[in-house]
Amino acid sequence: MEFKEAKNKFVQTWGALGSQWGINKTMAQIHALLMVSHEAVSMEDIMDELQISRGNASMNLRALMDWGIVYKEYKAGERREYFTAEKDLDELAVKISRERSKREIKPALKILKEVSAISANSTLEEKHFVNQTKKLYDFVLKADNVLEKITEYKDNWLAQLLVKFVKK
Repeated sequence: MEFKEAKNKFVQTWGALGSQWGINKTMAQIHALLMVSHEAVSMEDIMDELQISRGNASMNLRALMDWGIVYKEYKAGERREYFTAEKDLDELAVKISRERSKREIKPALKILKEVSAISANSTLEEKHFVNQTKKLYDFVLKADNVLEKITEYKDNWLAQLLVKFVKK
């Protein structure tokens, strides 16, 4: 397999995986392209490589920057904007985990807390509902707390040690 074919296969596969992780395919493809590029890439080059419109590229680059995993770079004497992705995979995982918690887990916790707080005095069905949603809330809260602790590992020597142990 030649380099260009391998690069295209990676970008396409990463894009397909992205849709399974809850982000759109183009956003994941742009991220993949920037992640494996050895230097910053212009929006025009991204558009050409992925055969997408300026609006699509712009919207998805903004979303990736909002996630904190893509950065804008300026080159002296250039009018074009250039973009690069977070290359440190540990940092990338931390940023994605934090963002997904903020966008998905925290709102789910809010709703679980709200629905499990109803008064359930009338029927067995209501009591069961409250019991199950409270259990689910507790479970999701514990999972979110674990995720939060893991993402704080860079500041925590014990978590760093644990991560090194798990990697071996």
